[in-house]
Parts: sequence; C-alpha cells; structure tokens
Amino acid sequence: MGVLLPILLALLAALIGGLYLLGVFRQRRPGEPPLDKGRIPWLGHVLEFRRDTLKFLERMKQQHGDVFTVQLGGFYFTFLQDPLSFGTFTKESREKLDFNKFARHLVRQVFGYVSTGDDHHMLQISSNKHLKGDGLEAMTQAMTSNLQNLMLHNIGSAADQRTWVEDGLFMYCYNIVFRAGYLALYGNVPPRSAGGEENAKAEDRAESDALFSEFRKYDQLFPSLAYGVLPPRQKMEADRLKSFFWDSLAVHKVRNRDNIGGWVFDLQRALTEKGVEDSMIDRYMFLLLWASQGNTGPSAFWLLLFLMKHPDAMTAVREEVEKVLKESGQEIRRGGPLIDLTREMLMKTPILDSAVEETLRLTAAPLLTRAVMQDMTLKLVDGREYLIRKGDRMSVFPYSAVQLDPEIHPDPHSFKYDRFLNPDGTKKTDFYKGGKKVKYYNMPWGAGVSMCPGRFFATNELKQFVYLMLAYFEFELKNPEEKIPQIDFKRWGFGTMQPVTDVQFRYRLKY
Repeated sequence: MGVLLPILLALLAALIGGLYLLGVFRQRRPGEPPLDKGRIPWLGHVLEFRRDTLKFLERMKQQHGDVFTVQLGGFYFTFLQDPLSFGTFTKESREKLDFNKFARHLVRQVFGYVSTGDDHHMLQISSNKHLKGDGLEAMTQAMTSNLQNLMLHNIGSAADQRTWVEDGLFMYCYNIVFRAGYLALYGNVPPRSAGGEENAKAEDRAESDALFSEFRKYDQLFPSLAYGVLPPRQKMEADRLKSFFWDSLAVHKVRNRDNIGGWVFDLQRALTEKGVEDSMIDRYMFLLLWASQGNTGPSAFWLLLFLMKHPDAMTAVREEVEKVLKESGQEIRRGGPLIDLTREMLMKTPILDSAVEETLRLTAAPLLTRAVMQDMTLKLVDGREYLIRKGDRMSVFPYSAVQLDPEIHPDPHSFKYDRFLNPDGTKKTDFYKGGKKVKYYNMPWGAGVSMCPGRFFATNELKQFVYLMLAYFEFELKNPEEKIPQIDFKRWGFGTMQPVTDVQFRYRLKY
C-alpha cells in the first residue's frame, strides 16, 4: 500500500490536471459574462461554430444576450455583439487586448512565417505610403495596365469579333483580379529576357494564370488549415502548395522582375535590413499575396452579380462610368487607344462607391479577435460592466451584429445600391440604433489595429475591374432567372465569403 498510494495520487493529480485543461472545472465568476462551455470537454462548441458561425452566434445571443463567453477548441472566447459598444473593443490598449499575439499564431500556422515582433507596425507604415492617398497613383496605373493586358489583349484580332464568350462568373472575376493584382505588386516579366514587350506580356498572362490555379487550390484549404483540422492527405497538399509559393515568390526571383510595386519592394528591404533570412522573407511574400489578393476577386464576383440581378443598379452605375469617361476627354472606339483609367477618375464615382460598400456589407464577414493580456473590465455604453479573464480571447462578429441588423440597415438581406448615398449624392454615414448614431455601421475591413491596411488599394482594384468591364464589355447571366447562390459557411470569419456554386454568364466586347 505504501508504494501504491503515491502512484494512485499521481494518477489522480494527472486526471485532475487533464480535466482542468479540458475546461471541466471552469465556472462563471461574479461579474463575468454568461458562460456556455458546451457539452464536449475542451472542444466545447467548436464543431457547431465552424459549421455555421452566423447561426451559432445568433443562437448564443438569443440565449445569453449580446455579451457571452463560449469554449471553442480549448480557448474561451468572449463575444461582444452590441454595435454601440464596439469602440470599447477596438480602442482598448494592447496591454489589455492584443491583436498581434493572435495574428502571429495564425500566420505561422497558415503561411509558415515566424513574426519578428513588430511586423504589423512595419506593414502599416509601408501600406500608408504605397496603398493609400498619393501612393495609390502608381499602383492604379500598374493595376490598369495589367488588367488591360489580361482582359483586352485580343482587341483588334480575329478572336474579338464580338462573339459571346461563356464562363463561370466567380472564376472569371477571381482569376482576372487576382492575376492583375499579383502582377501589379510583384512585377512583370522583363521584355529584355522575353524577347520583346509582347512576348513579356504573353509570359505574364501564362505565368499568372498558372499561379492562380495553385492559389485557388490553397484558398480552398485555407479555412480548415487556419483551424488546424486538415486531414493528412490535405495537409500534405497544403505543405506542397506552401513550398510552391515560397519558391515562386522568392526574394531572388522577385528582384529580377520589372515594375515591382513599391509596397512589396519596401517590405522586402525592411525585412532584409532587420536581418531576416531570405527563406523567411519568401514566406512573408506569400502572406502578403493572400492578404492582398484573397478577397478582391470574390468581391468583384458578388458586385457584378448584384448589378446583373438589379437592372436599376446596373443602369445607374453604367451611366456614371460613361459620364466620368466622357468628362476625362476620352472615348472607347474600335481601333483606338486603350483608356487611361486614373485614380482621379475613380474618385468621381459615388454611385459605384455605394454599390461596392453595399456588396461588402452583404458578403464580407471578418471575425475580429484579440488575446486578453490581463484581467480587465469591459464597459458597455449602456453602463453594464463585465469582468474578462487574462488568457481568454475576445471577439466581435460585425456581420451579424451590425451589417445584418435591420434597425441599422432596414431590409438588411436586400441589395440596395444607393444605401450609402444621401439624396444629394454625397456619401451617407449616418446610421442609427435605438436612437443613437452607430459609428461602426459597416465593418468589412475590420476595425482598430486589425483594420486591413490595404483596404484602399483593394477597393481601387475592385472598382478598376468593374469600370473596365462596364466600359468595354456587354455581359449578362446565361440564365437571368438563376438565383443568387448561397454562401459557403466554412469561410465565415476570413473576409469576403465565396459562393457554394458558380454562376454562368457570357460577355463580349462592345466595339
């Protein structure tokens, strides 16, 4: 018995420790939000959460109110779903709520990149310099040039004789926008190495198309990879694809290209100056590619689909595009020069801007998450206070809390292209809930420190693509009565949603 007792005590201690790690003993303390651990130890609600985040969070809100804590895969997440109180989340100091700690874990798991610690600050500085304001001038020109190479390279040939071309709308939009964005950021094949400018453009088209094919495979694995639940065979495929992109975007290869975007060039140089090895910079380049190009193509799909399904919206946006083109002193005519689509022109499209914002309201669903760094008090605007534990995580899901709130956006499931326009044509920013103005009335780009630093460039990309489609092409749904497809629930929380099925359309040059 003298020998057996210590063994039994050790086993009991191990059992209790295991149960503690599984969250069995956690109880709600006075002042904390309602706690719902779920029925499965450690996993908690993660299976239902991954199956349909929107449906799960709506169920939790009905049961517990707009602040609650749930167990998801070993972590405790406190969700704040009161839009009037979002400022308390987005503006909280990093000493209490830290975005970087959560982000570093995610990018290492998904892209193999190990953060140097201040990457977010470095990214913010470079993005402010190159992807917004005057810095967008060069990127607009590069994007226009590459879009025209991909969309209009057949102009003047026998292949463009106004014959209808059929394609899947999602794949067409994603393919074109991704490839043009990639070329604008990572540069073009040098004409001197390709035997001339036309050969270089043809190589750009072929190389970017092959890259998109591999990117699409990775993108489909992304949600499960982010959650760490890929089965062995898919895990091997994800590892293969990561190696492919680390090689394709390798520093020594990108540096040999022409017209490298200032954003990519500056970030490569900054990491090199910090002593980061090229092999790790290669991984960072893959992270930048997904972050910059993983959502714009799907957004373009939804926008064109909504326009085709709403003739009044299509007419209004098309007339605006034609008006801006005419005011620029340019015209599109057969055999004439390609238009110079400038940033100044893109700043004169309030109707298109509203249609873009309405599209993102309906289809962009990021999950904003922070690591709780110390015990803290969450204060809501109505006076309620909740204690939040160190080691937990805090999240908001604006899609259900704001973007589909019928009080903030009446008839929230309908596409209204002018929802974000005032009667005088200026941008509408006044939205209300309970008689109080809502500051965060649409959050497709996130908010606070995690707000997408490339949002201005991404919006520009989207508008440029749609502008050129409207200016140069006639296009229509193959079946005008086809319903708008359902969204893929697996992608909740990762930006713009994708459809479960593609939609067939046809297009042809106007001139």
